[in-house]
Amino acid sequence: QVQLVESGGGLVQTGGSLRLSCAASGHSFSRYAMGWFRQAPGKVREFVAAISSSGSSTYYADSVKGRFTISRDNAKNTVSLQMNSLKPEDTAVYYCAAQVLPYSSGTYYSPNENQYNYWGQGTQVTVAS
Repeated sequence: QVQLVESGGGLVQTGGSLRLSCAASGHSFSRYAMGWFRQAPGKVREFVAAISSSGSSTYYADSVKGRFTISRDNAKNTVSLQMNSLKPEDTAVYYCAAQVLPYSSGTYYSPNENQYNYWGQGTQVTVAS
């Protein structure tokens, strides 16, 4: 069983920055492909960013490309999402998710939420206009 705990959400003004973190339990974090998703009120959950289990490959939704950066520290079992130039439309609950792989991969990541086995409880990000 993998537990994921997000932190770092909050209220920020338009143009501001926040850094979300996700701490994962377990001894096989280096085999977890990780992703960040978000869900705004009244909308379906959407993909934000993904990172391969080794951390060498990343992928972003077009809406956040150039503003958000996903990273991971396999020694600390954490994945982060640095969010800059925030906009009101970034307001949502942000979730981190883990997909357990049979081996560590430098290239595999997925924007498909159905591929993920474990989810955190979410952290609220509110961007005021």
